[in-house]
Amino acid sequence: MVSVTRAVFGDLPSGAGTVEKFQLQSDLLKVDIISWGCTITALEVKDRQGRASDVVLGFAELEGYLQKQPYFGAVVGRVANRIAKGTFTVDGKEYKLAVNNGPNSLHGGVRGFDKVVWTPQVLSNGVQFSRISPDGEEGYPGELKVWVTYTLDGGELMVNYRAQASQTTPVNLTNHSYFNLAGQGSPNIYDHEVTIEADAFLPVDETLIPTGEVAPVQGTAFDLRKPVELGKHLQEFRIHGFDHNFCLKGSKDKHFCARVHHARSGRVLEVYTTQPGVQFYTGNFLDGTLKGKSGAVYPKHSGFCLETQSWPDAVNQPHFPPVLLRPGEEYDHTTWFKFSVA
Repeated sequence: MVSVTRAVFGDLPSGAGTVEKFQLQSDLLKVDIISWGCTITALEVKDRQGRASDVVLGFAELEGYLQKQPYFGAVVGRVANRIAKGTFTVDGKEYKLAVNNGPNSLHGGVRGFDKVVWTPQVLSNGVQFSRISPDGEEGYPGELKVWVTYTLDGGELMVNYRAQASQTTPVNLTNHSYFNLAGQGSPNIYDHEVTIEADAFLPVDETLIPTGEVAPVQGTAFDLRKPVELGKHLQEFRIHGFDHNFCLKGSKDKHFCARVHHARSGRVLEVYTTQPGVQFYTGNFLDGTLKGKSGAVYPKHSGFCLETQSWPDAVNQPHFPPVLLRPGEEYDHTTWFKFSVA
């Protein structure tokens, strides 16, 4: 059984509306999601002793999400990840996007899907959010109707994304939750064991745009096909963290993507998706300046993201899996976050 409760989370400044919070609860998980950016604000998971801890980084109050912050828990779009130089061409016409990450456009631009209120609809086992992104929003062509649905089943949180476009436009949606299986506010993720089911990854340039090469992971720091303890692995390969797309082996059907195990608590997160890639990000840009839930601060490497998605900058790289959505088609993908204890 899943219960769904609804409450006010906070009011936007200058009468711009109310943000609601939806709490989904099963016998194994409790998830809080707000209508601002379809954002997961809390996710409580039991450890092997049966003690529940909140394992996602974020804020207790709405004000935290309205400040400049690194997309904690939000759905990002119209296009997640980076588009080189904020430009792309569709059917011979060039489009210019807001540039908000060095020379590039990141996560939908200055006011992406994470910075708007969505319209909620309560379901028996979850909540569905919808919005219409108007033609020209952040420079993107065409009107886009979007639905994001969160449903809970035991220890599994399922996220489904659907979209329909009035004009051909790139679409790539994902959730940007930062996890720490030791509990949010724990100082780092070095004792987490990570596995990612990918034979290849995308090398990037100094602005984190893929170079176009699809490189084998074999013999590199990116070979995570067998479990590695993150802290030791970063040290061994002398890298400051991950912020890379891993090219998943699966088809468009549900396939295994990644597994993270925290031995001390026993918590395990497994991710399954229908997407061709996952951006593994180890919170390299967190710097301890943001005050999170229960007074926690979030230093570098205090959370990790597994952003299931299409490959970054795919709209400019013809040999990457396509991201253009045309009128009459439907964008539809699902990701499953499955929690257990080992």
